[in-house]
Amino acid sequence: MNGAVSVYATDATDVILDINGYFVPAAVNSNLSFYPVTPCRVADTRNPTGPFGGPSLAAAQVRSFSIANVACGIPSNAQAYSLNMTVVPSGALSFLTTWPAGQSQPVVSTLNAFTGTVTANAAIVPAGVSGAISVYVTNPTDLIIDINGYFAAPGSAGELLFYPVNPCRISDTRNAAGPLGGPVMSGGLSRDFPVTSSACQLPAASKAYSLNATVVPRGALAYLTLWPAGQAQPFVSTLNAFDGSIVSNAAIVPAAASGSVSAYVANTTDLILDTNGYFAP
Repeated sequence: MNGAVSVYATDATDVILDINGYFVPAAVNSNLSFYPVTPCRVADTRNPTGPFGGPSLAAAQVRSFSIANVACGIPSNAQAYSLNMTVVPSGALSFLTTWPAGQSQPVVSTLNAFTGTVTANAAIVPAGVSGAISVYVTNPTDLIIDINGYFAAPGSAGELLFYPVNPCRISDTRNAAGPLGGPVMSGGLSRDFPVTSSACQLPAASKAYSLNATVVPRGALAYLTLWPAGQAQPFVSTLNAFDGSIVSNAAIVPAAASGSVSAYVANTTDLILDTNGYFAP
């Protein structure tokens, strides 16, 4: 109502809200379309030195990554990227910030890892000079960047628009056994979830989903990966929970022709999938 959002917290906490964009109706001339891509690894500073590899990021360092030049099929006319940022810090990391290259660093944070654990967070980042984004870290860390789509001017093949829905639970493996329920996911295995069969009533025309994935691991969880069902598992991660904590992360996941998404977990965990919208022509 009146452009507001509501927030509920089970326990006392401060809340920080940052914004990186908004969605408008298709009739608005300034709108961009979304173009999904198979999840793809853009950069990993644990790899040998290079434009998309090492070295690790030093404390208070700013580094740019030219997304348009990576081998993930991202065109030079992309105006924003749908990314997943993962840090592998050597100790406590106060925050990471990412923004369009060539602009001043904004007073926002993309993720935090005060405990020093591997942490991931989704981010939609506008493209800057030469299609690059800039990244700042307060403390030494390695950084992994994955991409699942981009935003560009409408009119090209595969363009999609975003359709919001009231937040809705798609599946929960803690529930009774079923296509969208249990059993718990075993480590090293993948499973398909028929998203369009859920009570959330997402249409069969959906080509990608805006999801929130939550893991409730039985111990350390190296990583969770989400991708379109029926395709080969990509070399990316959606979230990590090495300390065994309950962890959530947002993800835009392309839909298979069947309407399903696949999930792989490296270790045994329950998985909860929620949605707040979908992308369709």
